[in-house]
Amino acid sequence: MATMAREAGTTEKDTALLALIAYLKERRYHFITPTPATHARILARSPNARAQDLRDIFGWSLPFDPQQIDQPLLRILQRADAIEQHGARVKSRLRVSSLGQHLFLHSAYPTDAEEAVFFGPDSYRFARLITHQLTRCPERQGARLVDIGTGAGVGAIVAAHLCPSAKIIMTDINPFALHLARINARAAGVKAKFIETGDLAHIDGDFDLLLANPPYIADTEGRAYRDGGGMHGGEISLDMARQALPRLTADGRFILYTGSAIIDGKDQLREQLDQLSRQEGCLLHYEEIDPDVFGEELENEAYSDVERIAVIAAVIERQASLR
Repeated sequence: MATMAREAGTTEKDTALLALIAYLKERRYHFITPTPATHARILARSPNARAQDLRDIFGWSLPFDPQQIDQPLLRILQRADAIEQHGARVKSRLRVSSLGQHLFLHSAYPTDAEEAVFFGPDSYRFARLITHQLTRCPERQGARLVDIGTGAGVGAIVAAHLCPSAKIIMTDINPFALHLARINARAAGVKAKFIETGDLAHIDGDFDLLLANPPYIADTEGRAYRDGGGMHGGEISLDMARQALPRLTADGRFILYTGSAIIDGKDQLREQLDQLSRQEGCLLHYEEIDPDVFGEELENEAYSDVERIAVIAAVIERQASLR
């Protein structure tokens, strides 16, 4: 197994987490993370199951006996403080998901904690949207890029590999998310600046590219990684657009992946983004990527007037002549 030298400013836990990613890559670990509802259905098939392999431990978040895994791996997990007691067994505090050639650390299932770092089907769709946009229209050399609410770091890491000369900034209000994003970025060979903030007010200057994959569910428990606020979960997405558009350079872009509640056939988020874009001299490209996701949420009182939740891609471009 490859050893991981510690860089200045890197803690022992950081080094251990990087070693965990390296360990799993060496063993060709691969896991595609489903929605929480699908995850729950899979686990319900065998309620008392214990892990049999690495995918069970780091993908399905199943408990395991410490003696059943390689001792080097156990030492890595202990150094990273990444295991917790689960009855007579232990569980990993983290999941590891595959996206392209990279592995991403994020929170173990179930993601109930307020500081949970989520990764799932939205992460894959967000990555595809960024790849499509930046392959079709690459950023200029030295572009300034900000991933707002980076979470596990998916948006910035995908964009960084498509724009290798870009200056990357990753922000999040959740310090645990920023910690994992920093580890994921380093493991992927991406250099970035990390800022703990919930908005752009503490970052100077304008930006060539802004990315956002904000929460868009009206979460009854108010969990930051999931709750999109008012407008049936669309409020944070709109707030991010309000912050982002005035900070775009000439020909700059804001790539927003989110969800929108459709009521009586109307998409309020689209209407609000269109109005905002015109006010800021920008052009909105808006598309429903998936017309119906998280249907189980419609059973909640907050969605009593909603007919479906659509996943949308909104790409808003600054029109240079109107700057």
